[in-house]
Amino acid sequence: MSTSPLLLTLTNQLLRPAFGSRRGPDRVFDRIVVETGEAKGDGQFVDDFRALLSWWARAENLTPVGWQSAQVFVRRHLANRARVRGLIAEHPEIEHEPIERPVFVVGLPRTATTVTHAVLSLSARHRAPLLWELLAPGLELPPRERRRAVTAGRRLVQGTNLFAPRFRDIHAMAAEGPEECTFALPHALMPLSQARIPEYEAWYRERDFADDYRYLKQVFQVLQYGRPRRRWVLKSPLHLGNLDALHKVFPDATIVWCHRDPVTAVASFCSLIEHGMAVSTRPLDLHGIGATWFGLLSRAMERGLRARAALPPDALVDAPYSLLADDPAKGAPRLYDAVGAHWTGAEAARLAGAVARPKGTRPHRYDLARYGLSRAEVESAFADYNVLRAEVDPG
Repeated sequence: MSTSPLLLTLTNQLLRPAFGSRRGPDRVFDRIVVETGEAKGDGQFVDDFRALLSWWARAENLTPVGWQSAQVFVRRHLANRARVRGLIAEHPEIEHEPIERPVFVVGLPRTATTVTHAVLSLSARHRAPLLWELLAPGLELPPRERRRAVTAGRRLVQGTNLFAPRFRDIHAMAAEGPEECTFALPHALMPLSQARIPEYEAWYRERDFADDYRYLKQVFQVLQYGRPRRRWVLKSPLHLGNLDALHKVFPDATIVWCHRDPVTAVASFCSLIEHGMAVSTRPLDLHGIGATWFGLLSRAMERGLRARAALPPDALVDAPYSLLADDPAKGAPRLYDAVGAHWTGAEAARLAGAVARPKGTRPHRYDLARYGLSRAEVESAFADYNVLRAEVDPG
């Protein structure tokens, strides 16, 4: 397990006096709401996060660091919601900001969604949300406040790299770099990457996500308000299971669907989950990680395939893994053409940096069997997807 045991041990010891507060999650939550405030009419939104914190507090093998992380997660979402809703109340015209023809990069995790997003973000005509903006979305900030917000984003990245050194080898983050819009989406399975929370998983499976995507649109409207309008380029593998809600809220969106062998994708993602979850859950149940995420990813694919059948053909762009992996100089212009964008010398000059592995990172190795899974069961669960994959990527 590639974490920093000494640092984690010391931090858990420092946080242990406050660990007992998880026996009273409602009191903890009430304090958080006092700090963050609550927008008018947001009772259901707040209640959903109260339930999440309560379930998270009961997570098996949760550490003091894990409990602290749960509170940070809930506090951030409540604070951001109150800020976004407050800004819209103050400036009602924000909701008239057009989010026109956004691009959403989706697909199973570990299918080159990050590289695809980075390449699409190269254009000066495109606008990708930066990590620090997603952590605290708001209007244009004065220079000093902007530096503080960027610094907060850098601290999150630094903390992740300190506690989970191998995480950077799998998914490197940068405060001022493009990042997944799931940081702003209220319910996107991210808590399950930190702890096993069966109540939340069951609740998530029954949720209607339309309201979550309406709020996500408001976040982008806030980030766009008073700034030059450019085409939004967005990304998250976890959109795959919610394409119906996404299309309902963003009917003119272009969906770029990244493809890769699901055996490789599932194994790689379970490894990512292992390294991230090791910070907040000890000991880890590796087979539990495999069972949980195999179920979640196969369900997301089933839902994604059903939603795909109802989407307009011109709303879909298929991006096989080989498109950018084999010859980016040829693949990137094809990708731009497919989404109706212009590839120029300016993008070509920056392409190498967008597709390169970050300096200092090591190769990522993983094994499906480590998580109690077999090639046969993954191929069986993703049989319908593999038929599609063979059609869009004959090679």
